[in-house]
Amino acid sequence: MKPEELHLIIPGPIDQRTGGYLYDAHMATGLEQLGWTVVVHSLEGDFPYGDARAEASLAGVLAELPQGTRVLLDGLAMGGPPGPIVAHAPRLRVLGLVHHSLADETGLDTEHEDRLAAHEREALSACMGVLCTSAFTATRMEDYGVPPARVRAVLPGTEPVRPAQGPAAGEAPRLLCVGSVVPRKGQDVLVRALARLRHIRWSCVCAGSLDRAPAFASTVRALAADEELADRVAFTGECGQQALDDLYHSASLFVLPSHHEGYGMALTEALARGLPIVSTTGGAVPQTVPAAAAILVTPGDEAALGDALGHLLVGPAGASRRDRMASAARVHALSLPTWDEATRAFARAILELSPVE
Repeated sequence: MKPEELHLIIPGPIDQRTGGYLYDAHMATGLEQLGWTVVVHSLEGDFPYGDARAEASLAGVLAELPQGTRVLLDGLAMGGPPGPIVAHAPRLRVLGLVHHSLADETGLDTEHEDRLAAHEREALSACMGVLCTSAFTATRMEDYGVPPARVRAVLPGTEPVRPAQGPAAGEAPRLLCVGSVVPRKGQDVLVRALARLRHIRWSCVCAGSLDRAPAFASTVRALAADEELADRVAFTGECGQQALDDLYHSASLFVLPSHHEGYGMALTEALARGLPIVSTTGGAVPQTVPAAAAILVTPGDEAALGDALGHLLVGPAGASRRDRMASAARVHALSLPTWDEATRAFARAILELSPVE
């Protein structure tokens, strides 16, 4: 493949441990391994809503790029005023990278939702093309006025990992939830669902940042304490890769009660380890996990979530069903793209959407 250059623009540092940033980092590294030159620009300011500092930071980065430069703008930077993107798009080859539509974030009031949607729509309309991390999100781009011919879906990759072994013999089944503790991930729903199951044996670990929505995180932890589950539900905060791998390894099943996912990299991480999954029908989840490996419920339905978990936690029947789902997860994992394959698809999509004139 011919060496190319790409300027990747993201809010803040690229080494943040969320699915979106991990995707960006994998793709940047993978492109460099293919011989590309990748220049990462970390924006300052408040995102996704955008403040004066954010707008000035984005405008400054774009203004310094020579005409014809190929630019990939992470969608998280598209919630602020789109003026800089619209102004510089005619002289640059600007592409958007959408992990999920910003207006699909949980807990937004109507004013913020409408503003994010309007800004994102105008910014995406100015782009030559849009890359999305799932077919579901790619289809959503039509709602933002982007024709299908200008959209490509490039799924995240997975890495070879050891299969999960679960807790030690005699210990209670262990649930694992991975994701920043923010309203969209639904950890409050999970705690209420687990409160319905206090009469059976289990433990649960929620691994993910407690700092991205600190008020919500505090509310969830207080809820666990109020439900007298503080000794059964652990909140680890953000974990490094080795610590996270150890948590997957010792889990019995994976639960992700999200209201919406643009793809759900944590779900495929669980599949790669052969973990049965309990999640929701929010966004791309039904397309990300196979039916044989998962029980999916309506987002926000704590009773249904509790029932689903109960079916997998109680007695020999629950253990047998977990085994069948785990087998299906391992089989499906064989069909998931590697990061090398994902990067090559990413490179092809960039070249197709921003050809040299």
